[in-house]
Amino acid sequence: MSVLTRRADFLAANRGLRIARPGFVLLARANEGQGLRFGITVTKKIGNAVVRNRMKRRFRALLREILPVAGLPDHDHVLIGREGGVERDFGLLRDELSAALTRAAQGKGDPPRKRR
Repeated sequence: MSVLTRRADFLAANRGLRIARPGFVLLARANEGQGLRFGITVTKKIGNAVVRNRMKRRFRALLREILPVAGLPDHDHVLIGREGGVERDFGLLRDELSAALTRAAQGKGDPPRKRR
């Protein structure tokens, strides 16, 4: 598994499937054979640097545990932190991520967001 670092990869993932859960939003998009990759985004709306870094550490641990087993092969996976994600129980986040990956494997994403 490799980590997404380029902005262009995050923007490309944003054009893929979007599955929203209470603690995060999962973006999944095929990456033309570049392997299983993941990225994490947490905005300043979530909180200060301490809160954002805690959320990123939790997401990193979650992705490293679940993606090798349930991740989509040759896809980019991006987790976007949501407001209540840092307080959610880790087991609950694990279940939500497994359910989101199952939906992504079936091709069932949420409807596209409305543009402003």
